[in-house]
Amino acid sequence: MPYERSLPYTEYVFGDSITGLTETSAGVRVDFRRGVSRDFGLVVGADGPHSNVRRLAFGPEEDYVSHLGYYAATWRLPKDLALEKGSVGYNVPGRLASVGADHRDPVQAGAFFAFDGLGWEVPRLLASLREVPELYFDSISRADVDTWSKGRVCLVGDAACGATIGGMGSGTALVAAYVLACELARAQDNHRAAFTRYERGLRKYAEGCPAGGGRTGKFLAPGTATGIRLRNTLLSRPLLQNGMLRLGERVSSTVTLPDHPAGLSRAGRR
Repeated sequence: MPYERSLPYTEYVFGDSITGLTETSAGVRVDFRRGVSRDFGLVVGADGPHSNVRRLAFGPEEDYVSHLGYYAATWRLPKDLALEKGSVGYNVPGRLASVGADHRDPVQAGAFFAFDGLGWEVPRLLASLREVPELYFDSISRADVDTWSKGRVCLVGDAACGATIGGMGSGTALVAAYVLACELARAQDNHRAAFTRYERGLRKYAEGCPAGGGRTGKFLAPGTATGIRLRNTLLSRPLLQNGMLRLGERVSSTVTLPDHPAGLSRAGRR
């Protein structure tokens, strides 16, 4: 795993958050909620659509994030339903409740999008919330930033350009991190040139990926009974499913990754 492999030459700090960024002549002074302030040469914000780094360096979230009309919730629960591989869902117009077996743990399942007042297994799913240690809840939103860098601060992934769900955020973030690392290594001490080449090479690709995020809520929870029937028809036709997969592949193949700079040391990849 990347975390274990990077431990010998990377410092990780858990249980803290950034409260301030101040650019200096040599770098960025970073203030932490619990730890002491520290100086860094560069700061990369890879902290999602609700990026704290973006808020501190670029401005308030409402300047960059648009709500797409839906909310999502997910949590883990014991697998006490007769679930096969994959997931099953229950729709009424505008709402979806879904549950699926956990492929990593045969005694666990995952609930996704649940609403009070629905039938099927929704009351049991909601009742399980009383026992869960963690709940994910967020709006389905999209982030769009005009320029991905400001001074010595640069944004990666959904912090710069992405959607909460359906925007290929994880894959886009990995591609962006690789390209940014290559450009920083190639530019050596010229971070401005590296940031410019990184954004120039990635922006068109990154903007194409989260475009699907605006359709995610409507696809998962169509607003009408007719829309639900059409969506179910789409999902039951292998030919149409393959077409959707090919569309995703075309979007993913629109970027050309640079070659990794020869001789890049581990110290340069920190």
